[in-house]
Amino acid sequence: MQVPATFEYERADSVTHALELLARYGPEARIVAGGHSLIPMMKLRLAQPEALIDINGLAAELGRIAVEGDELAIGALVRHTELLESGTATDLFPIFRDAERVIADPIVRNRGTVGGSLCQGDPSEDLSAVFTALRATAVIQGPGGTRTVPVRQFHRGPYETAVEPHELLVQLRVPITAGTGSAYEKVERRVGDWPVAAAGAVLTVADGVIRQAGIGLTAVGADHFCAPEAEEYLLSRAPGDEVFAEAGRIAAEHCEPHADQRGPADYKRHLAAELTRRALAAAAGRI
Repeated sequence: MQVPATFEYERADSVTHALELLARYGPEARIVAGGHSLIPMMKLRLAQPEALIDINGLAAELGRIAVEGDELAIGALVRHTELLESGTATDLFPIFRDAERVIADPIVRNRGTVGGSLCQGDPSEDLSAVFTALRATAVIQGPGGTRTVPVRQFHRGPYETAVEPHELLVQLRVPITAGTGSAYEKVERRVGDWPVAAAGAVLTVADGVIRQAGIGLTAVGADHFCAPEAEEYLLSRAPGDEVFAEAGRIAAEHCEPHADQRGPADYKRHLAAELTRRALAAAAGRI
């Protein structure tokens, strides 16, 4: 039987209280919401936090999805299922529907949270690629107030993020731009698995040419989950099959996939190109 090491448990009743608890227990404390990544690691004693701070009671502060001005605001405590079923989010950005349908299974989606997914920092995480493609901004709160970090700077390395031990990710903000389409494409070994490779695409088209492009890649060794060279190539070009295929080739060229139980590196590189092409075509078709 796998049993975690001894730890303290506290239930926060507000964001301010959660921050006070983080300060009290120090850097060895961990936030828990869905717990689908943290709890299994604790059972295997790969993670041994001295304290767990439960934020499940903070839905009023952290569980909202709303349009605020020219941005879509998504609270860090929003569950995967809530994002999937949110017409506000998925009508604006169908990429959320594409991705959430292929994340894990209903049991995990009912408990797992948007913020937890990003803060885990897994190099194969789906929503990290999605929010990267969307050029979202993370809102982080600490004792001194809030600060913002572009999602493209949020992940500092495998399982490492910009959130400091005394801070809490509270929200993701996505810019809303007219003439935009989005899509997500994923290959997995079995339903609900981590991706072998996946790509998200967001395109803004005006006067017949691409004015802004976002490409998010996961599980293929893309730095910060993005493909800036391919995005740059797309700018000011008319959307079309040949353009999208070349962007996919460029995106794959700048990836550094590693062979593992999900496939060899050359196969993952091939998928990076093909899934980028497919996602771009689907995104263009939704504008």
